[in-house]
Formats: sequence, structure tokens, C-alpha cells
Amino acid sequence: MATDSVDPAPPPLTERALARLSTLAFRYRRLMVITTHLMLVLASYTLAFVLRFDGMMPSAYDRLFVVTLAPLVLFRLGAFAFYRLYSGWWRYVGMRDMFALIKAIAISSALFTVLLVFTGQAYAFPRSVIVIDAVLTLFFIGGVRFALRALRENRRPVAGGPRLRRVLIVGAGDAGELLLREMHNNRGLGYVPVGFVDDDIRKTGFHIHGVPVLGTTESLGETLATNPTDELIIAIPSASRDQIQKIVNRCLSTRLPFKILPAIAALSGRVQMSQVRPVRVEDLLGRDPVDLDSAIVHGAIAGRRVLITGAGGSIGAELARQIASFGPAALTLIERSENALFLIEQELHRKHPALDVRPAICDICESADVVRLFREARPEIVYHAAAFKHVPMIEAHVCHAVQNNVFGTRNVADAAVQYGATFVLISTDKAVSPTNIMGATKRLAEQLVLSLANARAHHFVAVRFGNVLGSNGSVVPLFTEQIADGGPVTVTHPEATRYFMTIPEAVQLVLQASALDEARDRIAMLEMGHPVKIVDLARNLIRLSGLEPDADIPIVFTGLRPGEKLHEQLTSDTEETMPTRFEKIRIVKTGAPRSLDHQLGQLWDLVVARDERGIVRKLQELVPEFSPQAALIARLRERAPAPEPRHFTKGA
Repeated sequence: MATDSVDPAPPPLTERALARLSTLAFRYRRLMVITTHLMLVLASYTLAFVLRFDGMMPSAYDRLFVVTLAPLVLFRLGAFAFYRLYSGWWRYVGMRDMFALIKAIAISSALFTVLLVFTGQAYAFPRSVIVIDAVLTLFFIGGVRFALRALRENRRPVAGGPRLRRVLIVGAGDAGELLLREMHNNRGLGYVPVGFVDDDIRKTGFHIHGVPVLGTTESLGETLATNPTDELIIAIPSASRDQIQKIVNRCLSTRLPFKILPAIAALSGRVQMSQVRPVRVEDLLGRDPVDLDSAIVHGAIAGRRVLITGAGGSIGAELARQIASFGPAALTLIERSENALFLIEQELHRKHPALDVRPAICDICESADVVRLFREARPEIVYHAAAFKHVPMIEAHVCHAVQNNVFGTRNVADAAVQYGATFVLISTDKAVSPTNIMGATKRLAEQLVLSLANARAHHFVAVRFGNVLGSNGSVVPLFTEQIADGGPVTVTHPEATRYFMTIPEAVQLVLQASALDEARDRIAMLEMGHPVKIVDLARNLIRLSGLEPDADIPIVFTGLRPGEKLHEQLTSDTEETMPTRFEKIRIVKTGAPRSLDHQLGQLWDLVVARDERGIVRKLQELVPEFSPQAALIARLRERAPAPEPRHFTKGA
């Protein structure tokens, strides 16, 4: 049976009237603001005369008052317009608005005084009225503005709004004050600040915007015992790694949820609650935000054709994201993983719809395909991020590692020479005194790039850095997955250390290094900070997941994997570094480059023959500092030589 549809009831008359009134007020807002200023100026001038004469203005001054009123009003309103006092939102009034108001009143009063002098009225005009009027104008107009802001900040949340959460801010500095101001200005967030704690005991007892500093971070437990809190927010962007670690440990001990304001968020001076997020492991590294010289990078990339190999990987994809923001003429993405290439292409189309993005499925080991792509794209800058990187996997696949990391690099570098492109190699700290095939091939790739730069007079740069957090296959995603599965978390060795930086930071520094004249035809090394113990990284991740290491999630030591070092280095004993104009980038002074053509030809023959033992011996010859581990040597002795493949594309 059909039923008649029932239209929703119209809103009550009072709601409609208020909505219409609000619309009209917004439409004629500027007129209302000017009218309010005019009324306050008239009231101030009138009251100034009344106060000057103890409550009763003599009739002898009636004409003087009327004659001088119009010029004063014109000067006042004109100065207010000049300082844009009619265009600001009174609900967001701050000290800048107050300083602008003071300057407008001072200038308009000065002009009014000059007018009195030139018209000959100064001798009869009571000079104290000028001062009293200026003070009253500042009091009335400034008072109204700040009163509206105070009403907005102190109004109660409407019924049905979000549940109020009591929050304690850790850090009573500039960042904490900005965060508190955001909470006051946006009550719809549902946060009620109960207080601050800070490392500086001298701040205890002081108030910031009416919110007290309750104690120190060391007494966090005692503070929470007397001040019920639902959540903690860490707002100390200048804190070191050790300080953040201590604060996080104290927050963890409270069993309350806690978040952090990242250091990068406080640099602009505009802090919003949307920037506050859960603590990540990179927050515990204590690294300063990268001070990127955008002008240099923009000048190197804007309007130029750029090509990225390995564009679907962690570094390659981030290179594509950051380069796209600098406005290249075209961006060619080379990747052999179809799905990874599809994902980064779609992301770039969403974020930069006007950018000319050219995805290409290609294996850099296929020299003919590489040359064809270069002929079509005509790149001016090439970022070579394609490489095999998993140390234990590469130890078991020596031929493929050399084919990809050495001869794939040579294919791309030769094409860059042929088409006159700048070539930037993404290298690794594992290339320093390598003990594994991955490191040896990357060190040979560095030598190859330097030899080409020396022989062909083209612009080549190799950029060397350590591990990046969150990259595909790195320890952080692995540990996170193991924690989600209930453990155990597997760590190779209790003393194993690595250098870490975030992917965006690494790519920012790569772009900066590639644009430096000092880095031309050299190896640039990124400043990696202090090495981090892998087991400490695992414990931090477990704690940040709300669990306790060893108690809730066991940590199991599995021993170093094939080819792994206990500690990594950024330079070898035979290398030196020298500074650049950027503190986080140094130049590595290594041995003089030499021609490798003949020896690479011999290495290629060994790859074609699948002679792994011969390949390792040749790598030791080409990279004298390469010391393969005993396990690799023993495995190669046991393995019989593989037959020559029927088809193998030459990469040299």
C-alpha cells in the first residue's frame, strides 16, 4: 500500500529569523564595522571634553567642539582604513591588531594637531583633550574588539557537541602557548586544557592565558593524581632525542593516550590541532627539521624534464612527489613493477593534474629499452634510484645483483651521457668498506659514475646515506607487523646499530645535494646523526603500541643475517669529508676515478657465464675494500657453476 510522503517540518520561526539576521549581518559586515567605529570615535571625543572640564563642558567650547569634530572623524576613519582595521575578524583579534590600532590613533591625532596649528585654533583648544581622546579611543575600540574575542573563547560548547576531553600540555613554551590558543579559539574540538607541565621548574605556578603550569615533567605522575586528565600532548619541538625519549617514557608510564606536536609544525608559528598526531618512532630520533633552500632546488628543477628510475620504490616515489611540487616541464617515471608504477602515477595525477607525467614499465637492465625511453623523454635531469637493496637476498643472487646494480646503472648513466642529462645516483652507507654483495655493487656503481664524470665531462653526482624509516622491507614495517601479530619481534643482534632518517628528509637532502655546485662529479654524504640501536628501535615501537617489551611482546635475537654488519659506516678509513654551505651535506674525498671499461667487460662476461665465484673475485679486484663474509665464500665453493643461459640481454 502506498504511503504519502511527509515533508520535514520547517524550522521554528526564531531559528529562521536568527539565520536571516546572521546572513544580513555578514553581508553588511563592513558597513556595520565602520558605523561602530564612527560611534565610538564620537563617544570618545565627547567624553574627552566632559572629563577635561570635570563633567560639564562650558558653552564657550560648543562651537569649537562642533567645528573640530568632522576633521577628527575623517582623520580617525581614514587612518583605520589605511591600517585595514575594517577587514579583520574581531573574534581573532590579537596583538598585531592592537599595534595597528595604536599606530592609527597616533597618526590621526598627530594630523589633527597639525590641522589645529595651521588653522590658528591651537591656542584656544584644550591640549589635554587630544591626549584624553586618544586614550579613550584606544580603550573603547580595543576594548570592544577584545571583549568579543573573550566572549568567543569563553562560551560554553553547545549541547550535543563533542565530548569534552581534559588535556595536559607537556611544554609551557611558545609551541604550548600556540596550542593552548588554538584550543581556546576552537572549542568545537572538544578539548579542555587543565594545565601545563614543563622541564623548567621556575615556570611552576605561572599562568598562560589563565591555564596554570602545574609542575615539572619529572613530577608528571603526581600532577595527574590531583588533576584528572584524559589525554597528554607533547609540545616541545626543540627537545633533543634523549629529552623526547624521557618524556615519552613518562607518558607511557601514565597509561594515558598521548600525542605530539611535530617539530616541523611549529616552524611556521601557526599551530593547529590537526597537526597533532600520535608519536612515531622517528620523533624519538631527535633530528632537526631539514632547512631546504627551496630557491636553489626550484631553480634546478622548474621547467626542466626529469626522469626517475625505480619510481615505484620508497625513495623513487618520494622523489617524484617532491620534484612534482617544483614544477618540472615533464616527469618520466621508470619502474618494472606495474602496480607500484600505477600507484605513484595516480597519486601525482590527483595532486598535480596539470603536470606532464609519463609512466614507463622498463627494466634498466634492458639497454635498448633504456635508450628508447631517453630518446622519447629527452630528460635533462636523471635520478637513479632503481637498485636491489635487501642484503641477505642479494647474497643469494650474486649475478642478478651485479646485473641490476652495476650494469643497470651503467645503462642509465650512458644514456644520460648520450642525451646530455645531469645524473644523480642514489647510493648507500653499505658501499663503505662493504662486506656484502649489495654494498660492493653500490660502491662499484659510485666508481662507475665518477669515472664517467671524469671521462665524459658531464655533471654526475652520487648521494650516499643510511637507512630510511618506513621504506619497503625496512625494520619498522617489519616490527610493526610482528607487534600486530602478538610477537615475537626479531632483532639480529643486541648491539647492532644503524643510521636512520625519514624518507622525506632523505629525499629533501638528495635534491639539495644534486643542486649544489660543490657536489658536481663527487660523492655527497648526508648527515645521518647518531647511530641507533636496532633493539632500542624495537622497544620504542612496542611501547608506542601501548605494550611492554619482553613482558607483552618478547624480543628474540636471531643473529646477523648473511652479509650484514654489526655497525655501518658513512666513510671508510681512506676517505675524508669536507663541509658544504649546508650543514647536513658533506662532500666525500675518495680516490681518483679510473677507467673501468675493460674490467667491466670482464665482469660482464662472468655475469653471462653465471660464474658467481669469478664475479666475487672480480668485485674484490674492482673494489679492494670489499671483504666478503666467510659464509658467502663457503656457499660459493659448494655450489656448482650454473650453465650459461640461452638468452641474456647484454647490459654493457
